[in-house]
Formats: sequence, structure tokens, C-alpha cells
Amino acid sequence: MGLKAQLRDDLTAAIKGRDELTKSTIRMALSAITSAEVAGDTARELDEPEVLRVLTREAKKRAESAEAFDAAGRGELASKERAEAEVLARYLPSQLTDAEVDALAEQAIAKVAADAGATPGPRQMGQVMKAATAAAGGRAEGSRVAAAVKARLLG
Repeated sequence: MGLKAQLRDDLTAAIKGRDELTKSTIRMALSAITSAEVAGDTARELDEPEVLRVLTREAKKRAESAEAFDAAGRGELASKERAEAEVLARYLPSQLTDAEVDALAEQAIAKVAADAGATPGPRQMGQVMKAATAAAGGRAEGSRVAAAVKARLLG
């Protein structure tokens, strides 16, 4: 079963169970997916990685909104945003630990070194990031991967 079908099934269950938070969050996620599908010149069906990227983007929006509401002293709205992010997190792959991100950065550097024939330096960060981001597969934020790669390349 695809992620989109899973969302639809869970939406039906949330409606039947009268779970307002889950219902509204899944509706928002499905709406974002549909918007992404119809964006551009022609409508198309998103594949699983694209649906995952949409859900990741929506979860990141919720986290950023929660921080903004906290900074503005709006704790009730921040807690609502965090609850929505938790609902979306059910559909996202588990995040990599810091040790796993560090290991991933090491592997990416080794791969680029093998391809280039020399140990990469800070100028090859783009190449290393490309390999590391592909290996992370959405299981780590880009900023965490970039920090690990930068730390390894600079010393």
C-alpha cells in the first residue's frame, strides 16, 4: 500500500473515530500532495519519494511555526503545531542519529575520494553533499548532513 493510500485510510479511520487533530492534519497533508500533483503544466501522480518530500516539507513547516508561536508567546498555537507535526511524523521514516549522520558523511567523503582519486577538501563540499544527501534518503535534515560533512572536510 502506498503512502497516499495509507493517508486516505487513516483519514477515514480518524473521521470514524472523531479524532479532530488527526483528521485535520491528514486532510492538510493530502491537500498539499494534491497541490503538488497539479502544479506545473500537466497534472500527474506523485511517486512515493515525492509524497515523502511533501510530507517532510509540511512537518518542517509545523516545526518552524511552533518556534515562531513560542517566540511570540502563543503557547497554545505552538502546542497545536507540534501535535500536527507528531501526526505527520508517523508517516515519515525515522530520523538518523548524529552518529549515523557522521558515518554517512564519512562514507560520502570516501566515495568522492574514490571517484576523484584524491581526498576531497572544502571545495568539493558540493560533490560530497550530493552523495551524502542521496544516502540519507530524507532520513536526516540537510542542515545536519551539511554540518557533519563540513566538520569532516575542515578537519
